[in-house]
Order: sequence, then C-alpha cells, then structure tokens
Amino acid sequence: MSARVLVVDDVAPNIRILEAKLSSEYYNVLTAMNGPEALESVERDNPDIILLDVMMPEMDGFEVCRRLKANPDVSHIPVVMVTALSDVSDRVQGLEAGADDFLTKPVNDLALFSRVRSLVRLKMTMDELKLRRQTGERFGQRQTEAEMEVDGAQVLVIDDNASDARLIGRHMGERFHMTYEADPEKAMALANSNPPELIILSLDHRGADPLRLTAGIRNQPNSRQTPILLVGEESDVQRVAKALELGVNDYILRPIDANELLARAKTQIRRKRYQDMLRQNVEDSIALAMTDPLTGLHNRRYFDQHLDTALERQRAAAKPFSLIMLDIDHFKHINDTHGHPAGDRILEEFARRLERDIRGFDLAARYGGEEFVVMLPDADAPLAEKVAERLRGNVEAVPFETGEAVGKVEITCSIGVTTVCEGDDRTSVLKRADECLYKAKAGGRNRVVVAAA
Repeated sequence: MSARVLVVDDVAPNIRILEAKLSSEYYNVLTAMNGPEALESVERDNPDIILLDVMMPEMDGFEVCRRLKANPDVSHIPVVMVTALSDVSDRVQGLEAGADDFLTKPVNDLALFSRVRSLVRLKMTMDELKLRRQTGERFGQRQTEAEMEVDGAQVLVIDDNASDARLIGRHMGERFHMTYEADPEKAMALANSNPPELIILSLDHRGADPLRLTAGIRNQPNSRQTPILLVGEESDVQRVAKALELGVNDYILRPIDANELLARAKTQIRRKRYQDMLRQNVEDSIALAMTDPLTGLHNRRYFDQHLDTALERQRAAAKPFSLIMLDIDHFKHINDTHGHPAGDRILEEFARRLERDIRGFDLAARYGGEEFVVMLPDADAPLAEKVAERLRGNVEAVPFETGEAVGKVEITCSIGVTTVCEGDDRTSVLKRADECLYKAKAGGRNRVVVAAA
C-alpha cells in the first residue's frame, strides 16, 4: 500500500535512517527538521502518517501533535512519536496530546512497518468518510465536528485470567460500562449481537488463539468497526505485528500503567464515536436524495458530485486514481424475455456482488439503466485492471437468481477501465472509461478493456 510518510526529526542522521527504511518498502518519504516546518509540510503535502520526534528545540513533539489535533482539517492524520524517552509518563503525555502510538529509538523494523501499515489503512478510511461528508455538504447538508465524549462507553474485556481482567476493571470501571467474558465463542457472539465501543483482548488468552479471535471479530458484520486494544508482553513483538495486520487498532504492554491504559482507551473510543458520527452523517444526508432505490447504491447525481470532489483531492495529493465502468451484457434481451421483475432482481444482485468485491473505501454507483461505475482511490492501472477482471469473473461464475418462475440466468458484463491523467476533469475521465466500455462491447462482450497510458 503506497503512502506519504512525513518524518520529523532535528537530527539529520535519524531522518536518513528512517527515510532509507521506509523507501525500501516503497513509501514516499517527506522530511522536516523542526516543529514549524512539520506543520507547514502537513498543510502543504497532506501526508498519510507522521513519524514525529519528541525532543526538538523551539517546539517539541508534544506541542506539534497538540496543534495538529486542534486543526480539524488534519486532525485525522495518524501521529507516531519516535523517541528515546521510555518513561510511561512520557507516553501518556503523548497519547493525551493526540499521538496514536510510540516507537522507541532505535526503531524495530517489524514494529515500524506493521504500525505504519495499520495506521495508513485507518487514515484512508477516515479520508473517504470525510470526503463523503464534504460531498453531502455540497447539497446543503452540514455537520459540525464536535469533540467526542468518552464517558459511559461500553467496553468488552476478553481474558481468561480473572485477576488481569479485574485489574483492567479497576483502572477503567469508573469511566466505562465494563463487560467481561473468558469464553472466546461467547465473546465473539456478544461482540456481534451487542457491539461494544472498545474490545480489550489479552494476547495471553489460554483458551483460544487471540489472532484467530481477532480475525473472527473482524469478519462479523456488527463488530467489524469495533476498535480492539491488545494487551501483551514485551516479548510479543511478532504476534503484535501480525495482530495489527489483522485489524487490531492499538496495543499496550504489561505491566499495565493505569494512565496509559486509560489514555489509549479514550483515544480509540473517541475515534470510534467520531467515525460513527461521520457514517451517520453520510447516511442521513444522502440516503434519500443520493441513493438508487432499487440497488441501494449511490445514484448518478451523487457520483458526479463525489467524483468532482475526489478529483480535486487527487490533484492535490498526486496519488493514482482509477475508474471502472461496467455494463450488463444483453440486458434488454433479459427484460424482453423474462420480464422487468427478473431484470430488477438481476440489477439488485449485480449491485450486491459489486459492493462485496471492492474495497471499503472504493465507491460504487448505478450510473443509469444497467450501467454501473466504481471509483478506485489510490489505485493505478494494473491494480484497477485486476479489480475489473475479478468483478467480471465473479459475475460470470455464478448464475443470477431471478425468482421461482424464471429460475437462474447466466449473466456477463463488459468493463472499461481508465486511470486519471494530469489535467483530467469528470467529463474526460468518464468519456475515456465509456470509450473503453464500448470497445469491450464491440470486441465480443464479457471482457475488460483498459485505456492506453
């Protein structure tokens, strides 16, 4: 996953070390030598994550972080403090200033890359939520970003060590509503049936594999967005890294410091409530005016506005951006042969498959009739072609159910793919995708055609 990483440190060799490590993993590295320079770079370059030194002259990392988090335009950018400080009080101060995590110098490569990947995924999700809210605002829908309160949050502790669970409860019980469950199956069922706002999971759980439990929680529809805070040991670096890849949001190492635990919990709950607010805002503001009533996807009106907004952001970020246009083959014949109710069932199922097979921050819409479009942020031409081929293959592979009278019908689709070029606007991008779609139709249908670079 490509990302812009801003490295901030007043010592040039430290910058060079991190720059070399990150560049070897194909990250785009930006640098700043002090706090004011870092703030300017954030405003100008819009990084996806910030690695921030704490001990700097003129303005230390804590102050830089506080200023970033006070700015609503950039407050969602993850900040990892990279420091030689190892005292718990320093970590708590950083977390309270808004930092997402700490890495201790010299930086462990595994911890560095796993944390960057995890937080960049979070940033991309937040970017898309904020962008969709901005699109809603263009239709007169506005939402104020109020600071999220955390008191009263529902917290589920999954731990088969009763004394450890009680210790966590003593640290947190006065602020939150605590639930404890030792049995992993019951815990997963509870997380899905009555989703908490935070799950605290012990990496030392003797009755289950905590990594498999994490994957299970992330695969359940109602607990997919619930933040998970992992509790582990200093020696658990490898498993912590894997857990972050599987969807764990944060971790704390034993011995647990009460203030650090509380700070990390508050960060995750506040972020969860903020994301919930953004999602609810999106649902409330565009559900009626911007949704196709048959398929439940966004309609053409919304997509056009959102594409304009996304292209503006793409130009500023200089990141790859692709568009897919799909058309169901011989759809008029299906309607004429089997009737419009059968055609409607096919459109509904086509939309479901489309949403299932794209990433969470991609956007699919019904563009008109049997034509659909998908926006792929941060996707170059090879990735977009791969996604398009997967969509085409999954449509062809399984016949569509149309009802008892007609039964199942085999369906194919034709797809045009284009990647945004410098100077493109909505009209030029859609025109190029449509031309590729026409070529796919003319070339025999059930195929993908990609615009030439």
